[in-house]
Amino acid sequence: MARPVLSSLRAWLRRARDDEDGTSTIPFVIFVPFLITLVVSSLEMGMLMTRHVMLERALDLTVRDLRLGYLPDVTHDQFKQLVCDHSALIPDCENVLLIELRPVSTVTWEPLNSGAICVDRNAAVQPATQFDQGAGDQIMLIRACAKFDPIFPTTGLGLNLPKDNTGAYALVTSSAFVNEPEVAGGS
Repeated sequence: MARPVLSSLRAWLRRARDDEDGTSTIPFVIFVPFLITLVVSSLEMGMLMTRHVMLERALDLTVRDLRLGYLPDVTHDQFKQLVCDHSALIPDCENVLLIELRPVSTVTWEPLNSGAICVDRNAAVQPATQFDQGAGDQIMLIRACAKFDPIFPTTGLGLNLPKDNTGAYALVTSSAFVNEPEVAGGS
């Protein structure tokens, strides 16, 4: 009785070994995770770059008005609101954006500090940034930092982006400009 069972088991194993059905499954199983990671990383990179371009554009449009003197005595919060009004694809803009603005000393040529000051999403009070419009004919440095959550935080690029303790990555843009000279006597 054991002999027919063993011979039929051997025959079945031989047929299974020689059967080529399902051989395309192995490359599929090997390559699909790489393909999915590539697609997800491409989407993440596309959104990251789009947000960065929109942040740069919004900052440039708002800085133009500041530079030309259309925004006298604007505060940090008012300026941030104007940047957010010019931006698109920046969710919850007013709560994720901080802006630094200060004049450059033409004596010391001191640059902005080493790192951008960004929103701390864990803190009730946000870090203070310098926001000084400077005077006419003065060189100004401006830097904006916005925080975003990755779309796919556990895969591909979203996994490898440098993130803070809340899982958000920072997009920073900076610019320099010269204030228009003040005209004596005004008009």
